[in-house]
Amino acid sequence: MNGFGARAFADRARRELLALGEPVRRQAAEEQHVLTAQEAQIARLAAGGKTNSEIGAELFISPRTVEWHLRKVFTKLDVDSRSKLRGMLTGS
Repeated sequence: MNGFGARAFADRARRELLALGEPVRRQAAEEQHVLTAQEAQIARLAAGGKTNSEIGAELFISPRTVEWHLRKVFTKLDVDSRSKLRGMLTGS
């Protein structure tokens, strides 16, 4: 699921269905590791050496929002630094 907050809506719907005792389809493992368009764009900019403030200014979002997206990127790609992110995105 991609898009503007769609993940949050899906998570909420999943919780509501579980609370009602309804069955909920598990998310496929490969879907959990796919970056959203926003995450991919932020990952490319961060890997290119831009700071959170610079990325935020370019994308018209706050540096804290950039940080939040980067945490999700790091988790999804199983990296813990920008240099490892850079290596993963450039293949080096």
